[in-house]
Amino acid sequence: MNRYLKLVNFELNRFMKIYLVLIGVTIVSQIIGVIVRANQYLSRANELIYEELMPKEAFLEQYGRMSFELVVQTLWFSGPIALCIATLTIYVLFIWYRDWLGKNTFIYRLLMLPTARINVYLAKATTILLFVLGLVSVQLILFPIESRILQLIVPIDFRLDLSIHEIISTFYHLNILFPNTFIEFLIYYGTGFAAVLVLFTAILFERSFRWKGIFFGLLYGGVSVLVFLSPILIESFILQEFFYPIELFVLEMITGLIVIAGSIWVSAYLLKKRIRV
Repeated sequence: MNRYLKLVNFELNRFMKIYLVLIGVTIVSQIIGVIVRANQYLSRANELIYEELMPKEAFLEQYGRMSFELVVQTLWFSGPIALCIATLTIYVLFIWYRDWLGKNTFIYRLLMLPTARINVYLAKATTILLFVLGLVSVQLILFPIESRILQLIVPIDFRLDLSIHEIISTFYHLNILFPNTFIEFLIYYGTGFAAVLVLFTAILFERSFRWKGIFFGLLYGGVSVLVFLSPILIESFILQEFFYPIELFVLEMITGLIVIAGSIWVSAYLLKKRIRV
C-alpha cells in the first residue's frame, strides 16, 4: 500500500503544474465572466431606464432579473470547464504514452520498481480520478464566491439570487458534473472511471502487441461496452419492460463492476506477462 501511495503521489506531481494552471484559468475566467456579464446587464439597464426613460418595471418584465443562470450561459464560464475536460481526456492517453515515447523509456524504470506492476496501473487510474474530483471541488467552492460577487455588483432590485442547487439543476451538463444524489454520482462517475480503466487496458493491449494490439484493444473496448449495456439491451430487445427500474440499476452496477474487475485483471496479466518495454 505504501508503494502504491508513493506512485500516486509521483503521478500527481508530474502533472501538478499544468493542473494548477487549469485551476487558475478556471478561477480567473469565471470571475471575469461574472463581472463582465453583470456589467453588461447594468449597462443595458442604465441605458434604457435613465437615458430612454423606460420604467423599471417594464425593463424587468422585458429583460428579467440578472441571475447566475445568465453567467453560466457565457463562454467565460463554460469554456474553462470544457478546457479542463478536454485536457484530462488527452491526459488519459498521455499518462501512459509519455512513459514510452519520452527521451528515456521511463516505463522500464516504473515496471522494475520493487512493487506489483498492477500498482502502476492503479496509481495512474487513481491520479485521473483525483484530478477530476479536485476540479469538481474547486468549481463547487467557486459557486458561492461568484454568486457573492454578482450580489455585490447588481442591486437587489435587479437581481434574482439562486442557490447552488438551483444553478446546477438549470443546466444538464452541470447535473452530470454535480449529481444531485449519491446514486447519480455512482452512475456518472462510476461509468467514467470504468471507461478510463477500459481505455487503459486497450492501451496496454497496443503496447503489448503493437499493431495487432490496436485491434485487440478495440475489440476489448467493444466487448466491455456490450457487457456494461447488456441489461439495457436485454430489456430493450428481449425482455421488454421486464425489469423494475431498481432491478435494472442493480444489474447495471453488477455489469459495471464486472467491467472494472475485468479491466484490472486483464491489465495485471498484460503488465506481468505480455508487456514490452
